[in-house]
Amino acid sequence: MKALNRRLGVLISGRGTNLQAIIDAISNRQLDATIGVVISNRAKADGLRRARDAGIKAIYLDHRSHGDRETYDRMLVSELQAQNVGLVCLSGFMRLLTPVFLDAFPNAVLNIHPSLLPAFPGLDAQRQAWEHGVKVTGATVHFVTADLDAGPIVSQASVPVCDDDTFDTMAARILEEEHRIYPKAIARVLDGAGIPSLG
Repeated sequence: MKALNRRLGVLISGRGTNLQAIIDAISNRQLDATIGVVISNRAKADGLRRARDAGIKAIYLDHRSHGDRETYDRMLVSELQAQNVGLVCLSGFMRLLTPVFLDAFPNAVLNIHPSLLPAFPGLDAQRQAWEHGVKVTGATVHFVTADLDAGPIVSQASVPVCDDDTFDTMAARILEEEHRIYPKAIARVLDGAGIPSLG
């Protein structure tokens, strides 16, 4: 896989804590990249404030006012391409992307998921793991494909579930691991190092 343009676009729907981890890694020179734009489908997403506080262009695009999924994804693509984005990073973006989007950024969309995929794909992964009584869970960075949470894995980190854990303490440790591995995985992908071929 060839090295990508090092300009990131980050899609969010909420707090933006993984966005903050990326911002911090760039600021600390642990990640050689820039963030061209942050886009949220929710107007009150805290991540928009985090982006603006860091001097990053932040856009709210309401999915409810853009017709069907394909129309909305075309708007996202237009905004990202206008900022010359080479790699798209999902950071708690709570929407499934259509082929319209994925075809515009082939092999260049990453997601961070709060489980050790392929276990517990989809929504509420931490809750799924907790209710199943797992002894080890974790976080996964993977490429986004048309199949939900099934793209090639870039990086994983395990999180043991301790006997005295509550759901909240377990979820907090998963989030810490997400913050640790996501910027490193982005760096690997940008460098084209050790990433599986997507065909």
